Amino acid sequence: MEIVDFSVAPSAIDGLVIVTPKQVSDERGTIRELFRRSAFRAAGVDLDTFDQINVTETRRGAVRGMHAEQMTKLVTVASGEAFGAYADLRPGSATRGAVVTVELRPGVQVLVPSGVANGFQALTDGCQYLYCFDTEWQPGMAGQACSPLGAGIEWPIAIDPDDPLQLSTKDRTAPLLADVVSEDS
Repeated sequence: MEIVDFSVAPSAIDGLVIVTPKQVSDERGTIRELFRRSAFRAAGVDLDTFDQINVTETRRGAVRGMHAEQMTKLVTVASGEAFGAYADLRPGSATRGAVVTVELRPGVQVLVPSGVANGFQALTDGCQYLYCFDTEWQPGMAGQACSPLGAGIEWPIAIDPDDPLQLSTKDRTAPLLADVVSEDS
């Protein structure tokens, strides 16, 4: 039996942490604790509960995001692999404009603070990306977005901005990261 203990690691974005959940593996497979409130609190992360949990199934090479709603998110992949990208869009943040990327697979999570943009590229067909929100998403919810293009992110699979199977019109036409962070700076 192999046991991986819960741990969190800081990143270049204030409040964005990389989480390794507790995992127990044996010849039958692996059990992962997606969320244990007491473990997060012991690590200094105050996260009480989730009001909404979504999973997307995404084709290889497709990009979703970069969206920064006013909610904290815990993200991971349930199946497959993804390249996660995060940009600090928070006014007044000491790390505003910073970008962090993380290779996501089952057993790697990212806690994304409110106001930090979250996006990903599926690296495998049928990648199941799991979002846990501390607030229910509502149409017209306050937030910002920036284009995944021109953010200085080296996506593992080249993005064709004219391919709707790879990038939505909404994400393609979102403002550039530099323009978002220069507003109200």
